[in-house]
Amino acid sequence: MKDFDKQEINSLEDRDRINLINSLIGVKSVNLIGTTDKIKTSNLAIISSLFHLGASPALFGFVIRPDTVTRDTLNNLREHPYLTVNQVHQGIIEKAHQTSARYDSDKSEFKECLLTEEFYGDHPVPFVKESLIKFGAKFIREIKVEENGTHIIVCEITSIHLPNDVLKDNFYIDITKSNSVGVSGLDTYLELKNIGKLSYAKPGKELEWIDKSTN
Repeated sequence: MKDFDKQEINSLEDRDRINLINSLIGVKSVNLIGTTDKIKTSNLAIISSLFHLGASPALFGFVIRPDTVTRDTLNNLREHPYLTVNQVHQGIIEKAHQTSARYDSDKSEFKECLLTEEFYGDHPVPFVKESLIKFGAKFIREIKVEENGTHIIVCEITSIHLPNDVLKDNFYIDITKSNSVGVSGLDTYLELKNIGKLSYAKPGKELEWIDKSTN
């Protein structure tokens, strides 16, 4: 076993500490967040911090790093409170990862990273056409984390767009059907495999595997 106490963690070089803590959390979802500024310049940012907040209303959140430098996604949401969330799959990993480069605010990552804008209904922000599972949302609230200057962004889902074959009869979305990927740390991408579903847990009742994968 390798053990770190708080002093040892804090004494690591910045890059080493970042790698350690980011990968410690485990597998995270990876998505492209689409926004536009007030003059409709589109922006894409790769985000691996999305988290579920509730289903009624349908809320989620994600984290944006401190705005000690320009954060186009944060600035855009403050000006124009709409966004799209586009899951990354194996076919677009490199293009999606390239959106993390620091492009000027007047440059669209859609164009620079060879991804295609696509609109659904009256949602005012473009989706990523190449993404398979995606949803539109409205920015609700920004929460400043005083301890480190990060921003928690709270949003409400307003529309969902996905292929028929990923949606089960019980409305469960099987993201493995779309070859969606996970990420460990900042830049290590992982394939996702469906192991199976467990029965509802109750005291004194033995758990059962449902649709357990034989792969």
